[in-house]
Amino acid sequence: MVPNKKMEALLNKQMNAEFYNSHLYQAMAGWFEGQNLPGFASWMEIQAGEERGHAMKFYNHLKERRGAILVGAVPAAPVKYKGALDAIQAAFDHEVHVSQEINKMMETALAEKDFAAVEMLRWFVTEQVEEEANVDAILQQLKMVGESKGSLMYIDRHVGKRKAA
Repeated sequence: MVPNKKMEALLNKQMNAEFYNSHLYQAMAGWFEGQNLPGFASWMEIQAGEERGHAMKFYNHLKERRGAILVGAVPAAPVKYKGALDAIQAAFDHEVHVSQEINKMMETALAEKDFAAVEMLRWFVTEQVEEEANVDAILQQLKMVGESKGSLMYIDRHVGKRKAA
């Protein structure tokens, strides 16, 4: 069953947004490398890979339903931050935005009675709770330690232990 044009457009929009998310996290990884914070850089590289996987979920959903797949250009991502806290705050704010977009898609899928999209989007609703929680945990730690360079290095080592799923 091909998704209706409204849902097809939203699915393509979110697929492209997820490609941007991957690009954003890769840019953040590069920024962290430049700050000599390899743990944060590694965390962001893994996140970039996850986001590409998310884009491919939308791609494959469209493919399986014989919908149009419209991969667009990826806009440039910010490459400068005031510090680790600023970068992580930006990542958290971005995840909140992504959650809002997924929720809007779910509302539309329900209204359009596109139950195939609803089922696929359920995974994303759950995933976004995890995404926000993971970034928020780091954000709260960075807020707690303030300007302590030693604590920043400790957090860097800790986040660097993240393994790709």
